[in-house]
Amino acid sequence: MATQYGIKFAVHLISNHFGNVVSKVCENLFHRGPLTLDQLIHYTELTKEQVKNSLLVLVQHNCAQPFVPDDDDVNNLKVRTQYVALFDNIIHRLRFPKFLETVSQRLDEECAELLDGLLRDGRLTLKQMVDRASQGKENAVDSKVVRELLCKLLTARFVERCPAPEPVVSTSFKETTIRKRGAKSAKIFVAPKTLEQCVLEAAVPRDAIRFSLTADMGLNVDEEKNSDDAQMNSVEENVEEEQILWRANFEEFIRHLRHKVLIENVRTQHDDGTAVVLRAVLEATKTVEKKVKMQNSVPLSLDTITTEVMKTDIGRAFTIDRIRASLSQLGCSGSSIIDDSYSIDLKKIIEQARNEEVESIMLKRYGKDAYRMFRLLSKDSSFLDTDKIAACTLVEPKKASKFLHQLWNDNYLHKETVTGVMVGKPSNIFLWKVNQPLLWINVLDEMYHAALNLSIRMAYEQEKNEELLNVPKDKLKEPGPLQKKYKRLQNVWLLLGASLMKLDDALMLFHDF
Repeated sequence: MATQYGIKFAVHLISNHFGNVVSKVCENLFHRGPLTLDQLIHYTELTKEQVKNSLLVLVQHNCAQPFVPDDDDVNNLKVRTQYVALFDNIIHRLRFPKFLETVSQRLDEECAELLDGLLRDGRLTLKQMVDRASQGKENAVDSKVVRELLCKLLTARFVERCPAPEPVVSTSFKETTIRKRGAKSAKIFVAPKTLEQCVLEAAVPRDAIRFSLTADMGLNVDEEKNSDDAQMNSVEENVEEEQILWRANFEEFIRHLRHKVLIENVRTQHDDGTAVVLRAVLEATKTVEKKVKMQNSVPLSLDTITTEVMKTDIGRAFTIDRIRASLSQLGCSGSSIIDDSYSIDLKKIIEQARNEEVESIMLKRYGKDAYRMFRLLSKDSSFLDTDKIAACTLVEPKKASKFLHQLWNDNYLHKETVTGVMVGKPSNIFLWKVNQPLLWINVLDEMYHAALNLSIRMAYEQEKNEELLNVPKDKLKEPGPLQKKYKRLQNVWLLLGASLMKLDDALMLFHDF
């Protein structure tokens, strides 16, 4: 979900990449919801030309989606296009280096170079990709080469056709979101869908079209036309293909990054062999996965899993008993096995990784005593009183009470107060519990706040050293004060950049996975 600091961070990213005018339009879309062009002009107090150009930039870079509410009278030409800001797509701009690394590892550097153009420039046609690939080169790049690279990216689903420009979306449903009353309340109201999700679902084409390179909607990237009619129409189809807009498929990249986190966490918790089995299960089911945040893996037979495991160098040494043992470590035992099919609880692996991340925050921020108390509460779903927590963690009751109230004030714990009687006098007994969903929202917002601060610091360093960055590189190689200053700036940038990328791993863990 888009938290308070999440929205501020998204607006800051837009400001860094496209300037203050575009970010002002984006900020209004976040705070006021979907708006028409006229409404944006009114709220932003910008000129019509400025707002139009800003919307074009946001749509071009997949940061906003236009749509038409179905309550407008289409037949009477009273259609009023509205625009919705796409929070996830804006935050994904932080992950472009990770997306490029994924393509370099899974495919090759040429595909990564083509993807880089789509990430930098947003939506491109095949002709624009060819023109971009030819820039700075003596000879123009053959369009067939670019077409083959695009075909590879489409087959891997790293690139997709752009969604419908203005889908008609029903706005008659009553939209609700997660409502937070603070960690002092245990009630959570979860909406099945938001308007943003409905707009995206209405705009995305079906898979047969979404990942098809050919102009003919019925063909896949690997199919060929053999009929005479197809040959006669080949020129027309080439023209149509050049008009198709393509963009990076963020959904597929997030799925790959999620799988990577799942595998690495299993490797840490168990061993390399169990990680190999999990990787095999995820590889075998990736073509049928429909959602990024799958609760469980698709059920597979032992034969299917074994076949996939044996495709790897390590897996060829595995016996069936070794694979069964790994599946048992992954939670596929007893009632989890139905008709010799195995399904892994992926949600449990992610939740465990989240708990470890929160516990790490506890240890660094509050110390060992608070960490032990929080760990005890996170592993127990029931309420515990202060005295029991103090006894179990070997912390003095007064000190335990102080830490627990501090965690409660910081929205890490949920508290219930029960009136009891001690020594003939009424007294309050405090009961404590970890409310995970609300806790994770709070932690996520804190992470967005930290990411915003890091990004602001990076922007400040760039602005402060603008003159230094304009100095010719030859002069910076010469020993002296300028070289020292430049090396210091490089070290600061590397440190801030690495910190931001590491923090983004945690952001994805709590928001995207």
